Amino acid sequence: MNCDIKDKKLAEKGKLRTEWAGHEMPVLKLIKERFAKEKPLKGIRVSACLHITTETANLAEVLKAGGAEVVLCASNPLSTQDDAAATLVEDLGIPTFAIKGEDGATYYRHIREAIAHRPAITMDDGADLVSALHMIGWGRLDELAPPVKEWVTGLSPKDKEGLVKGILGSTEETTTGVIRLRSMEKEGVLMFPVIAVNDADTKHLFDNRYGTGQSTIDGILRATNRLLAGSCFVVCGYGWCGRGVAMRAQGMGANVIITEVDPLRALEAVMDGYRVMPIAEAAVIGDFFVTLTGDIKVIRKEHFELMKDGAIVANSGHFNVELDLEGLGKIATKRRKVREFVEEYTLAKGKRINVLGEGRLVNLAAAEGHPSSVMDMSFANQALACEYLAKNAKKLEKKVYRVPMDIDKEIARLKLKAMGVAIDTLTPEQEKYLSSWEMGT
Repeated sequence: MNCDIKDKKLAEKGKLRTEWAGHEMPVLKLIKERFAKEKPLKGIRVSACLHITTETANLAEVLKAGGAEVVLCASNPLSTQDDAAATLVEDLGIPTFAIKGEDGATYYRHIREAIAHRPAITMDDGADLVSALHMIGWGRLDELAPPVKEWVTGLSPKDKEGLVKGILGSTEETTTGVIRLRSMEKEGVLMFPVIAVNDADTKHLFDNRYGTGQSTIDGILRATNRLLAGSCFVVCGYGWCGRGVAMRAQGMGANVIITEVDPLRALEAVMDGYRVMPIAEAAVIGDFFVTLTGDIKVIRKEHFELMKDGAIVANSGHFNVELDLEGLGKIATKRRKVREFVEEYTLAKGKRINVLGEGRLVNLAAAEGHPSSVMDMSFANQALACEYLAKNAKKLEKKVYRVPMDIDKEIARLKLKAMGVAIDTLTPEQEKYLSSWEMGT
């Protein structure tokens, strides 16, 4: 099988861990059972640029059960679990291109393989795959990474055109990717419909808040083994991911500070009991810093210069651009790796700043990513969004759509059922009252 992974011998370990994750993914299991019978994705080529984890392996198995021809590549150079990649290839028979710690050239060579699969549906976590396809569609080949550019340049004009024209649509997993795609839609350059999986309530209210909250703290603790209780913990960004991290850090005894640019979110953080201040003020007093904004250079050179000796800095936003590591490197007199996933930058006068996971997603670089229980809902959305595109793509415009509400609610219903939780239903009288304007108090 065409693949590029670290070691096929890791498959046995990966199989056991994938089974372990699957125990906490009952909604995805139910979807797999239906897909195996109905084959809603029969013959459809799917290229997925996602974090290659044991949870992703369970999703890929569901897509394959539905009849899809699946190829996987990594959406982040440090997020791959090599044993999960091995079991995908050896046990599930799914071509996978992902190696933990791969360099930039390898990363884009793997994206090239996902494009070469000539997918009808793509799945993204950060929109790297979709962006590359749009560069091809727009004819902006010079803006492609060299491994992709060299391959595309050798194609005939008809084949280049077919790469994009053959796509029914795409799904997007994360906030950062949705922001990029909505910008493309606004400018009128989006070339096919996209389902914003991230915007589903059963995704962002749980995955972003509880998944990112727990896994980010997990990554920081695995990388540093430092005590959070009594520390000053700075969270940059108070979206759903920032809320989750702040909640978990506070729960472990940290004194949490929020930095924000949005007045409504800042006000909410104040009302939730956190201190709110500009990053320049927080930099002086923080012990831990985590960025979760989706923007660039949130913590810059001038902020690093204000930090305490030994400050710990991490990112849990999608890309490694939230920390200005280039600026930090310019003011550092020395750099060294002091622990796995910890790089120490020494500044003038001996002050040390510790950066975790190369500034990439700390929850995946230094830990195992989100718990499988929340990924159950996220990937249920992915699987059902993929089915929705297969059935409805021709009716959709070149826009970014949220997951249909009936799918969102069905996933919530199935999750509650799996948890053994029952809820009430409205009586006919209650339904009439809620739908009528004539009835008063």
